[in-house]
Amino acid sequence: MQPYRNLYKWFHKEPLWNSETTAIRSIAPTVYFSAPLIVALLIPVLTTFPLPLAFMADMLGGGMILGAAGLLLLLAAADTASPFTGIAVSRVRFIGTLAEPLTLAALFTAAGIGRATIPYAVNQALGGPALFTPSHALLIAAWILLVLAEAGRLPVDNPDSSQELSLIDPNRTFEASGPDLAFFEWGGWMKFAVLGIILVNVLTTPWGLSASLAPFALALAIVATAAKLTVLGLLVVLVEWSFAKLRLLRIAEYLTVSVAVAALAALAIAIS
Repeated sequence: MQPYRNLYKWFHKEPLWNSETTAIRSIAPTVYFSAPLIVALLIPVLTTFPLPLAFMADMLGGGMILGAAGLLLLLAAADTASPFTGIAVSRVRFIGTLAEPLTLAALFTAAGIGRATIPYAVNQALGGPALFTPSHALLIAAWILLVLAEAGRLPVDNPDSSQELSLIDPNRTFEASGPDLAFFEWGGWMKFAVLGIILVNVLTTPWGLSASLAPFALALAIVATAAKLTVLGLLVVLVEWSFAKLRLLRIAEYLTVSVAVAALAALAIAIS
């Protein structure tokens, strides 16, 4: 429960910013917090049937929403003119040079396997265990590597501290405080949850979701999704327990391998 205690503490503090910052720092926390909520309307979180806004964007559109929110966070970080946030912006863009092609490769590979770009259609196409083909297995591996990179988890980054010069994601919010910091942190947690839900409810185990709005069926879907996210959380803990943080230049090697895995998945689709 410590993250929620932190949120309570931050919401009761006064936000402090450099007096030279622009309007970007005012809108960035709200946008970064709202983006995962919007994407959650586009993906199968609890139901097998689409929500009213599910066809407003496909997987690529959802990725663009998260990407735009991340870009606004970087602009807000650069707007503070702090050396810590400046280092973070530079490093995030360095990582994004390879992380963004990885995202596109993974999304197009999923679309190739499911023959659609709508998450609900991909969810239905990958609903059978017989479809765990080599391309599917490689796609799952590439997405797990992407989740670790995008969420700033080990071995890419250390999310538990913000006082080291080697950090990347935590330094983006080094100058934020109060409710603004709460929105940034909470939005980052929700982004991790959204990417995890895409992994467990679309790409890996698209089972246990509700086919109706009946309270009992929705309750079972909540339990199933929570159980799958718990398993994903244990996997992340295992990875973080097994690997140390990579040096900055070694992160490029990590992402290069991830892109190669996604490319192999696309090649496997082409061959099959």
